[in-house]
Amino acid sequence: MGDLRIKDLVVEYANGGQAIRPIDGLDLEVAAGSLVIVLGPSGCGKTTLLSCLGGILSPTDGRIQFGDVEVTAIDRRGLTAYRRHTVGLVFQAFNLVASLTALENVMVPMWAARWPRRLARARARELLTQVGLQERMTHRPGDLSGGEQQRVTVARALALDPPLILADEPTAHLDFVRVEEVLRLLRELATGERIVVVATHDTRILPLADHVVELMPPFASADREPESVHLTRGAVLFEQGSAGEMIYVVSDGELEVVRELADGGEELLKSVHPGDYCGEMGPWLHMPRLATVRARTDATVVGYSVQAFREKFGTFTEHHRPEDPEIDTARGAVGFMDAPRLTKPRRCPR
Repeated sequence: MGDLRIKDLVVEYANGGQAIRPIDGLDLEVAAGSLVIVLGPSGCGKTTLLSCLGGILSPTDGRIQFGDVEVTAIDRRGLTAYRRHTVGLVFQAFNLVASLTALENVMVPMWAARWPRRLARARARELLTQVGLQERMTHRPGDLSGGEQQRVTVARALALDPPLILADEPTAHLDFVRVEEVLRLLRELATGERIVVVATHDTRILPLADHVVELMPPFASADREPESVHLTRGAVLFEQGSAGEMIYVVSDGELEVVRELADGGEELLKSVHPGDYCGEMGPWLHMPRLATVRARTDATVVGYSVQAFREKFGTFTEHHRPEDPEIDTARGAVGFMDAPRLTKPRRCPR
């Protein structure tokens, strides 16, 4: 169908008498055949962006154009047709009909589009075979694993061959093996004229992406000044499982990053040298620290809030991937900025 273009997108709503802008001035251009990852913690506007792209939510301001269609200018009747024929949705909660088989669930959008039953059944069989469920077509959702149910939702999203696939946290309830299956499938779908947009906080999908849109909420530590920390040999900078608001850049000395194992031992993940940084994932995604960092020698580090780090050094998501797809950065209350290429400091694990 063509490229996706977003210009000056703003979404604003009232909450407790205050104006909240989860998306503020987002610009993005995506070529057909691309996989786009919308990355960020819960509450940062990922689902809001998908809802705007899918014609479910009207933005406060800005434009969305997909191919020759200006989505933000379509009337209500036109949006219904747009959602039916242009957009395929992959839901986090699957939303399968429990009383229907996998085959029948995939047929639902074709029934709504008044396809002849014979053609709908043939198309559903083709799609379930494509996602590797040819032996599970007659099973109901309750008899399928989480990964199998997710693949049924992907097949259903493809029923009318839409050029835009929107997936909301498609790996949220899957184990590691099933995650790999779904990620591989999403990558395969982003070919030809089709664009796939995935909202997630799962960084495992980053190596597959052509674009990353990084949505960031305001941080409580945004106004916190950088602080220098001096460590003696063996001193702990932060512990695995602890909360933290700061990303640390090594000025001098050497640190080590270790992960505590279930048997009480520990695994050395990385040595951290001057110019390296660590500890970004916890404050960025509002989650506990994933490893312990301590001084291997006497050392000095400088701690930055997420916002201060980004303003000084740019984005850090590109260093999660072996390849270098384009990074697009949008910060919830601050707006969109082009992500500069980061040369220093270098990233270390967590």
